[in-house]
Amino acid sequence: MLTYEQALRVIFSRTNYEHQDRPPYAERFWRLDRMREVLQQLGNPQDSFRSVHIAGTKGKGSTTAMIEAILRAAGYRTGMYTSPHLHTFRERIRVAGQIIPEQDVCALVERLQPVLQTRPDVTVFEIITAMAMWYFAEQAIDIGVFEVGLGGRLDATNVLRPLVSVITSISLDHTKVLGDTVEAIAREKGGIIKLGVPVVTAPQQPGAMQTLEEIAKQQGSPATVVGRDWFWSRLRADLSGQRFAVYRAGHETTPEYPDLHIPLLGAHQLENACTAVAAAETLRSQGVNITPEAVALGLARVEWAGRLEILAERPLVVVDGAHNPYSAQRLLEALREHLQYRRLLLVFGASATHTPQDQLAVLLPATNRLYLTRSQHAKATPIPFLHAMAIEQGHEAVEAETVRKALQLALEEAHPDDLIVVTGSLFVVAEAREAWYGLNGLPPLPSDPPGVYDVPVPAPKTISP
Repeated sequence: MLTYEQALRVIFSRTNYEHQDRPPYAERFWRLDRMREVLQQLGNPQDSFRSVHIAGTKGKGSTTAMIEAILRAAGYRTGMYTSPHLHTFRERIRVAGQIIPEQDVCALVERLQPVLQTRPDVTVFEIITAMAMWYFAEQAIDIGVFEVGLGGRLDATNVLRPLVSVITSISLDHTKVLGDTVEAIAREKGGIIKLGVPVVTAPQQPGAMQTLEEIAKQQGSPATVVGRDWFWSRLRADLSGQRFAVYRAGHETTPEYPDLHIPLLGAHQLENACTAVAAAETLRSQGVNITPEAVALGLARVEWAGRLEILAERPLVVVDGAHNPYSAQRLLEALREHLQYRRLLLVFGASATHTPQDQLAVLLPATNRLYLTRSQHAKATPIPFLHAMAIEQGHEAVEAETVRKALQLALEEAHPDDLIVVTGSLFVVAEAREAWYGLNGLPPLPSDPPGVYDVPVPAPKTISP
């Protein structure tokens, strides 16, 4: 039997678009037929359970977690598939709210070896997706909730025929891969809309909404739109979360859900929660037994670490995985809305595959002190590059070679009424959470053996049209 470290090395020795420049979003690289062939060799496990499929630029992870929590509260045995992970690979595959055990990862990879040996072209994400579907089938789940990895149309998860497709907020991200307009990106995200399968969408920019509506019409898919068919209104909020109402159009005075609670902050999370409620209502219309009490209980219990997460209150320490200008702006709005502070001390590191200069353009006007760092991820932007971007925007910075050191420096300088924000990428957030737990003598978070993701991988082959 493989050890856990050996199993991870088998997975991450393949072509890994998470750790290298992603090729254009075209069939010659992202082949759904390849995924279908692998699943056929495994007995088509994806056909043994019902599913919900979620795409989007922002909020798809939170919305996935909310829908899964609602289904679990309704008594269903759930599977949840998300990416990337914060601390351990095992977070990506969960059954009934529990991350997959190491021994099950080892057993799955061991049994996958004969298939992988015949398919050298299968990518890391495809392997993990197949593992999740196989595992969910063997665990006899009732419903799997799947978050798209990238895009939607050609994503490995798009082999599913779900009960409902869900599309969260769309904005510019991964533009080199998906396109440089919201309409182009919406076409890729909207690729998860299946013939006759209902779709629920969060509020969208006009161009994105028009594109999604056109796709839904072409597919004959009934569309539910948050902000048109379902609405929300915030009731009150504190550091423990937010209370809000959700109602159908025309029912503002008699809401179907008059008092819900989520332990997550930010107006964007209310949008995500309303989208999750609309998805639950769509599932109910298809015979899935979800009571209003299950919706309330599931949302109240949802957990989604690293997203506007408060680690301490004096000084305030917040970690958030905002990784593009849109999410950075939403982060600032949420900070101003929910928190009171004197100075903002920003710990920032970013992936080179995103647009750190644009993120800094949003964040720096609100920043009193800047600490630049980088995660251990292979595609982290070098600190001198970040410093040059900051100087170009008229802002000096302190450089710290590790996220832990940057957090320590910010803590040393912060007064009790200051706010420390760690953001720029989920990889930076993960390392900040690990550092925080270590600095405060808390039990260590789940982790993986060092270096298992750093196996050298070949660049994508250039294939002539």
